[in-house]
Amino acid sequence: MTIKEFFGKLTSKIIWVNLLAMFLIIVAIAVGIWIGLERYTMHGVEITVPNVKGMRVYDARQTLERQGLVAVVTDSGYNKTLPSGTVLEQTPANNSQVKPGREIYLTINTTRTPTLPMPDIADNSSLREAEARLTAMGFKLSPCEYVDGERDWVYGVKYRGKNIFGGDRIPIDAELTLQVGSGSFGDDSLYVSGDDSISVMEEELYDEDRDVTVPDDF
Repeated sequence: MTIKEFFGKLTSKIIWVNLLAMFLIIVAIAVGIWIGLERYTMHGVEITVPNVKGMRVYDARQTLERQGLVAVVTDSGYNKTLPSGTVLEQTPANNSQVKPGREIYLTINTTRTPTLPMPDIADNSSLREAEARLTAMGFKLSPCEYVDGERDWVYGVKYRGKNIFGGDRIPIDAELTLQVGSGSFGDDSLYVSGDDSISVMEEELYDEDRDVTVPDDF
């Protein structure tokens, strides 16, 4: 094939028509992919997330579905002032801009009162320490019940009239009663200390000796 024949074929209409057809096919494929991606990603289409906090979960789900969103319950919390099943938190927050079909994650108020393990308070802390620990955990405290023992020392904890111990699980809104030493003892003679105990013993021995009767012929 001569050079003249080769260039003659390059300039033929058939080749140019084929090249033009290939170019148009490539353009059509690119446009189709672009349109498909636009529809799939909803480019430029956004929805404002409504506020569903404070709603019952059923109402919140319907509200979100009407906006083209999906409600998903992912966690639970506890607020004693709200009915069970109430939405406490939502993610994304209200007024956020999201795509249609976006999942909105909800935290709802639990139907059960959460519990906490009772700390080791009985016979292990003072009144001030016990009050600080228990109130920090969220427990309520009723007036103390005083018992014989060292002043302001905690000897026991009661819930609904029954003694509870370290490790027992108690509702977080429970009202507890501390059994605290009053500073007095049932028999003061049993609770003297130091030199006083020696003097008491000496007095008792002296009284015993004084009560002994010695025979005349001894």
